[in-house]
Amino acid sequence: MTSLFDAADLTAGAPHPLADRLRPRTIEEVLGQDHLLGTEAPLGRMLRAKRLASLILWGPPGSGKTTIARLLAERVDLEFVQLSAVFSGVADVRKAIEGARVRRRDGRGTLLFVDEIHRFNRGQQDGFLPVVEDGTIVLVGATTENPSFELNPALLSRCQVLVLRRLDDAALATLLERAEATEKRALPLAPEARAALIAMADGDGRYILNLAEELFIHDATQKLDVAGLAAAVQRRAPLYDKAQESHYNLISALHKSLRGSDVDAALYWLARMLVGGEAPLYIVRRLVRFAVEDIGLADPQAVVQALSAKDVYDFLGSPEGELAIAQAVIYLATAPKSNAAYRAFSGAMGAARESGSLMPPKHILNAPTRLMKDLGYGKDYAYDHDAADGFSGQNYFPDDMARQRFYEPVERGFEREIAKRLSYWQKLRERRHEDDPAA
Repeated sequence: MTSLFDAADLTAGAPHPLADRLRPRTIEEVLGQDHLLGTEAPLGRMLRAKRLASLILWGPPGSGKTTIARLLAERVDLEFVQLSAVFSGVADVRKAIEGARVRRRDGRGTLLFVDEIHRFNRGQQDGFLPVVEDGTIVLVGATTENPSFELNPALLSRCQVLVLRRLDDAALATLLERAEATEKRALPLAPEARAALIAMADGDGRYILNLAEELFIHDATQKLDVAGLAAAVQRRAPLYDKAQESHYNLISALHKSLRGSDVDAALYWLARMLVGGEAPLYIVRRLVRFAVEDIGLADPQAVVQALSAKDVYDFLGSPEGELAIAQAVIYLATAPKSNAAYRAFSGAMGAARESGSLMPPKHILNAPTRLMKDLGYGKDYAYDHDAADGFSGQNYFPDDMARQRFYEPVERGFEREIAKRLSYWQKLRERRHEDDPAA
């Protein structure tokens, strides 16, 4: 079996990073993935049957994707061959597949592990289909990106997608204990600094071990507090890729927190996006959309607040202008909610598509020419301002279309007043129809 160190041409005596030295040697040593590796979990059942399906391991950095793939190959006695989609080309894939075919003729199977498999283009991904189908290889792909967006449907249909979790605090604490046991000394950290170190790792096991390795060589005469830890190691920015899935996950979390009127959660997701480097004006655009979709006329000032946040940010810039965005988030989260305008417009669009090219009723058409007047354009139009109530009650839908009701205001905020007006006008309309059934 090709080990990771052999593949990298590392000799036994060469120095290995702490993260490599602490790689689990058995499945049982893997931390934080019991939902996949437990006895009755998906991988646990496969190992018990000594038969692996092709897999896509989807999870954050440092969650153990490569290690799990290697240990799976060991447990079911498959040759472990590793490729990286970042560094490998078509020739490398062909060589790996040819090697698998030779081993298959000799009665030995191959687990082909492809790291960052989403980096392969569609044609390269399709190249795995025949050898996965005929059993030449068991394909295990690893990705940090959502497979639904990044992998071909044909490849996904032939693989089982398993989601790895970011390591929780308990798992990260165990990794630190293993590191200390390996180094035969304790990390020079006060308890609060140890907790801060775990928080810095953001669920990434490899990252926390790299930080620990820096601290082991740090010349500390006494235990570091949180400030000392910050000075000794650089804290990385939270995991956030503006171009990939986390971008959409966080804006979705912000939008739904606003819709749920949870002002504190909304502020948290706003802060996460800003700390992660999201463009503030992108966030404001989403707030404007939220104001018209989820608040609408329940509070007509909502969209004004969102647009004002844009103007203030344009005027002040960062970081001062970000407070205006936070203020808009607070306003939108605490405003009465209604999607009545959104539903009304959607309903009207649907009716417009279904009704075709129906003409407006002639009485609401202008008649700028004699011919149009002779054809009845504008005849019997009632000027609403001349009506006693400022409301004529005429029909404005096409003659061949029954009256529709798209807008249903809610009993919240300003829309409660709108509902009263609509009810009043409907009563006047019904009264007018009773007086003139032809109207």
